[in-house]
Amino acid sequence: MKTLLFLVAGGSASGKTTVVEEILKHTSSDDVLIIKHDDYYHKQDHLSMEARRQINYDHPSSLDNDLLLEHLTKLLKGETIEKPLYDFVQNTRSKETEIVEPRPIIIVEGILILENANIRKLSNMNIFVELDDDTRFIRRLVRDMNERGRTLDNVINQYLSTVKPMYHRHIKPTKRFADVIIPNDHKHDIAVDLLATKVKDYLQSIK
Repeated sequence: MKTLLFLVAGGSASGKTTVVEEILKHTSSDDVLIIKHDDYYHKQDHLSMEARRQINYDHPSSLDNDLLLEHLTKLLKGETIEKPLYDFVQNTRSKETEIVEPRPIIIVEGILILENANIRKLSNMNIFVELDDDTRFIRRLVRDMNERGRTLDNVINQYLSTVKPMYHRHIKPTKRFADVIIPNDHKHDIAVDLLATKVKDYLQSIK
């Protein structure tokens, strides 16, 4: 059985997860595996908390793409993997891992998932979720303060020093690799329906 791999990219807080969840509403979760690129941030136990906070998490070098590439290759071959989990409060990988088995559809979501050429080579479809900078900043501010224990000053400083410039330098340019671009400041029902239809058609073809 061939597995289909979808890559979903876009700026921080652009709505990537929401788009993926809407696609899942049209399918069975048993058939679709969701992997977050964020879980592949490097392990940083050897650094102090202050040093961890200084890491540029919006730069490609912050991610262990070699490990992700190895894991995706195994999953596409029908093999099980032991996936890392990232702790955003401690700014390092969790001591816990997740055993992940292959499924017919794999969706990998992350701001920089289209940046790596070797990972793109494995993909069947690339998706870019687009949203204006101001709206993404407001969403990120609310999320990081409520869910990740960040302060207002910390979120603002990180956004201005790394998040915004890295988006325009490393993330937005990957839009050219996308097969589908979803503008998330408007209704995107049609785009989601098209993607969901492709997923359902494939799943029906292998049953």
